[in-house]
Amino acid sequence: MWLIVGLGNPGETYARTRHNIGFRVVTELAQRHHLRFTHKRAKAEIAEGEIAGQRVALALPQTYMNLSGQAVVGLRQWYKIDPATELLVVYDDVDLPFGVLRLRERGSAGTHNGMRSIVALLGSQVFPRLRIGIDRPPVAWNLADYVLARFTPEQEAQLPEVTRRAADALELVLREGIVVAMNRINAPPPKPEKKRGSETSDPSAESADRAGGG
Repeated sequence: MWLIVGLGNPGETYARTRHNIGFRVVTELAQRHHLRFTHKRAKAEIAEGEIAGQRVALALPQTYMNLSGQAVVGLRQWYKIDPATELLVVYDDVDLPFGVLRLRERGSAGTHNGMRSIVALLGSQVFPRLRIGIDRPPVAWNLADYVLARFTPEQEAQLPEVTRRAADALELVLREGIVVAMNRINAPPPKPEKKRGSETSDPSAESADRAGGG
């Protein structure tokens, strides 16, 4: 059994904020596999089913972000899971550029209040997590105001692709395991191959390359 928890705040007011990208990704995963959030358990909405041959419980805590640990601990007890190998938390991270994914088996909570609550109540930092970059706030912004604000229009346009890749990452964990998934998800993107001289004989193509076009 895997317990996959997306972090966020309940209610329409927060639905499209940066802090709720964990909700969006786990909801995307549920929709792909026709799983519905029909259960309410341990202060969370739950969708149960099977993905990639694994039994799963997808959870959206309804506690508000700062108390996320209450839901996670309650669900851990209900499903009798081992957090080190059967819990996966999905959340936003201001220390990563927008859209960058990082999958880890363990780690500190950093500045994220939802993760701080989970770590404190579990009494452990040893559980897998998928971090989704939302960028640092501009200098003049308060961190709390930033994460509770909506994405820019440009970022919002890219969010379907970001949530798709994040849901792909979760499926990869379920299908092939956390180690294989980390190696693929955390690997830097391949560098574009340099064009051979015969392929860059068009001056306009060379100019576009230098300007970042194409």
